[in-house]
Amino acid sequence: MQRWARDKTCGWMMSERAEVKRDGAKAQKNSGRGDYQKGDAKWNKFLVDYKEAKSSFNLNKNVWSKICTDTFKVSRDMHPALKIIIGEDSKVRLGIIEWSVLEELITFWEENKNV
Repeated sequence: MQRWARDKTCGWMMSERAEVKRDGAKAQKNSGRGDYQKGDAKWNKFLVDYKEAKSSFNLNKNVWSKICTDTFKVSRDMHPALKIIIGEDSKVRLGIIEWSVLEELITFWEENKNV
């Protein structure tokens, strides 16, 4: 069962919290503004910021800087990640990570693909 939330700009969309659950991530506790940070969750070695949009999402240096700052406040051992969910009926899910992390993942995969 999917949970839907009303978004001022996008209409009815699956809630970010439901996406966290879908990924098997753990919602990040938030002090002062309620029980959980909206859209932030720990998943493996990543702190993922979930963003939903009807048809587009604008990513710029300031947005990425905030994601990095939020991650390092939680743990210096975690990597920042952004999951963008675009669409209403048919959704496209994209993950954005630092290039150096992608290089590490590819190196690991290449060294272990025949194991």
